[in-house]
Amino acid sequence: MEVIVDGQTRYSWPVSTARKGYRTPTGSYGVERMHRRYFSRKYDNAPMPYAIFFHRGWAIHGTGDLRRLGRPASHGCVRLHPNNAAALFALVKDYGRDNTRIVVTR
Repeated sequence: MEVIVDGQTRYSWPVSTARKGYRTPTGSYGVERMHRRYFSRKYDNAPMPYAIFFHRGWAIHGTGDLRRLGRPASHGCVRLHPNNAAALFALVKDYGRDNTRIVVTR
């Protein structure tokens, strides 16, 4: 994941996206909602710390499954190291949801 602020790359982090049988939607999205603490209603109350929802039920959020960062592993969300998810969450709060664009590419 590249986090770009004012045209400059501020962060570059490994992420996990959809594993086989699932999908991470591509496209350009705004921020729909944010939750510092969230638990998945769909996947057995799985923790989704620092969740930034960008398209229906898809979100960027922290994960405890650190060994799989950098390769497909999720049900479709974009998963980050919890420290990186916290930094992104704070950045979006500071700049504002309306000033944030999430672009997902393959």
